[in-house]
Amino acid sequence: MPARSSAHWALPPGRPAAPGVEVLLPCFERPGELAVTLSGLASQLDADFGLVLSDQSPEPVWEDPSVAAMLRVLRAQGRAVRTLRNLPRRGLAQQRQFLLERASAPRVLFLDSDVWLEPGTLTRLQEALDAYGGGFMGSAVQGLSHLRDRRPEEQRPFELWEGRVEPEPAPAQGPAHERWTLHNAANLAHIAADTPLGGEPFLVYRVAWVGGCVLYDRERLMECGGFAFWDRLPPEHAGEDVLAQWQVMRRYGGAAVLPSGAVHLEAPTTVTDRRTEATELLDRGAT
Repeated sequence: MPARSSAHWALPPGRPAAPGVEVLLPCFERPGELAVTLSGLASQLDADFGLVLSDQSPEPVWEDPSVAAMLRVLRAQGRAVRTLRNLPRRGLAQQRQFLLERASAPRVLFLDSDVWLEPGTLTRLQEALDAYGGGFMGSAVQGLSHLRDRRPEEQRPFELWEGRVEPEPAPAQGPAHERWTLHNAANLAHIAADTPLGGEPFLVYRVAWVGGCVLYDRERLMECGGFAFWDRLPPEHAGEDVLAQWQVMRRYGGAAVLPSGAVHLEAPTTVTDRRTEATELLDRGAT
């Protein structure tokens, strides 16, 4: 069902049709950042989506007035919104798998709770996945406090996909691994400013991985195992999204869009213990 204009707050009659995309939003505290994230979702008026929010805060984060207000906006737009509790905390991989198991839409957008999306971002991701294929399409988050911090060496690995996205080895090492620098600071904003689109609405480029905002083909993600490896990780870990994406890349490929449209709020991270990297502990198929 197309989103209603913000001028129409009454819910449409009848049960809305199942959306083609569900936004899966893991969160822990930081209600101010979450409210900004939800405001970005509310601006995606050209896209049809539902929202599943999984909270691990000591008290439900949706009781915060700013979060509650933005959830009301999304519901008033006719969005299907579910708010769930997932305790005790057993790490981000378990949190993501918990969300994935509760989704039913053909596509799922994993969105971190400290990312603002400019209008049109979700539609761009869907159109890119339609046009280029693969298992996932990301919008890499940009730190706009670094707009005056140009890093040309970190931008050198930028490489467009020519034709459809294809499977490739997990970029655990070598030149492909160096693509991770593309998403540092405001590199992607600088690349977008310097790269002609040639009349196209977006371009698609090769990645090492994408953090913060990734649209998956749900069936393909689940076929590759999703985040079911969570029970082989200690609760304090990082890199679970990298591992899941590498599993998808090997079988179906993955990419990201330019321009991105995703802005990192640059708030302090809630993942403070990064001594255990999921890829280092569990990935045995890297080539």
